[in-house]
Amino acid sequence: MPDAGVQVSPSPAIRDGVARRTVPMVLLALAAVGWWWSVKVAGDMSGGGMDAMAGPMSLGAFVVAWLAMMAAMMLPAVLPVVKLYGLAAARGTVAPAPLFVAGYLVLWTTLALPAFVAWRALEMPLADGAAWAGRVAGATLLAAAVWQVSPVKSACLRHCRSPMGVFLRFGGDARRPAGAMRMGFVHGAYCIGCCWALFAVLVAAASMSVVWLVVFTVLIFAEKNLPSGERFALAAACALAALGAALLIAPSLITHIT
Repeated sequence: MPDAGVQVSPSPAIRDGVARRTVPMVLLALAAVGWWWSVKVAGDMSGGGMDAMAGPMSLGAFVVAWLAMMAAMMLPAVLPVVKLYGLAAARGTVAPAPLFVAGYLVLWTTLALPAFVAWRALEMPLADGAAWAGRVAGATLLAAAVWQVSPVKSACLRHCRSPMGVFLRFGGDARRPAGAMRMGFVHGAYCIGCCWALFAVLVAAASMSVVWLVVFTVLIFAEKNLPSGERFALAAACALAALGAALLIAPSLITHIT
């Protein structure tokens, strides 16, 4: 028996087991909070909540809603890499996992400003079915379709589908807090390379619709984690192109998809 007062550290197996259970639960809990807030904001915007909020959503409120949306849509998709990072953190070979996740979310949150500007310009025209807004939405969908099959998208997707590659490239720097955040930041940049066009569609064509949030969450998860992820990306490109072409021909259809 150990002497009284001697602190016994948990074995590596115990630490790994705790990390395997804790990291997924925390990420999924954050995603659940993000979904709850995203649905609440969408309900406010579509159910008369804009009057109750005394005017259009402010930049601060939009950033909070955007961050919630990031958590809802992206955290389930990055679960494998964060889980792997959590195991390394439990062994003490890298800085704590929240630093990695913070670097990831900070980068995504910076996109809130251009998204806010576009959303404020397009929200009412989309709701009113303005022809020019429908054509902008159609062009955005076509651009997203092209990006889905672009070489840059494919390269970013390969990175996101190989969590071990993140550690081979940046694991040595992740022992320091700044290195861990940089690692999350770089991984977030690859994720933006994969998904930025889908988020542009959310703003320009769907007006942050919860239905579209669900569809794109499933798509992003499938692209990054399922064995045939590249095929999901190709199928999405076909669907986006068809819908974009339809909107360019008949922009009034925009009222049926927002």
